[in-house]
Amino acid sequence: MTEMLVPIFVCVVLPVCIVTIVFVAAMNNDNKRAQVLIKAIESNNGIDADKLAEALQKPKKTAREILNLRLLRGCIFSFIGLALCIVGIVSLCMGTEFSADPVTVPLVFGGASLAVGQSYLVVYFVTRKQIKD
Repeated sequence: MTEMLVPIFVCVVLPVCIVTIVFVAAMNNDNKRAQVLIKAIESNNGIDADKLAEALQKPKKTAREILNLRLLRGCIFSFIGLALCIVGIVSLCMGTEFSADPVTVPLVFGGASLAVGQSYLVVYFVTRKQIKD
């Protein structure tokens, strides 16, 4: 019976708890921002509510920051994919059969990671010309 409960908790209860915690934290932040705005409007001490609302908004990432994150993710995924592909090829060269796990698993995950990394890098190089310094 306990052998059956552990996978259920890991696959069902744990993801539901994580999603609940994330959404409750986001709602709590929004409620606190709204309370600050309501208090500022109620006190009416000459505070401009529009400027206060702008100051309390979530910070927006600039185009340069988004571009740098794409470059970073592209490099990370590409290097992880390249390393996994090298591990799979070395295992194949050491005499392990191609259908064995030490060869196919790193090659499959390495190929997927390499593809994701290359797509991030392509998007980076295409969109970097659109940003003015």
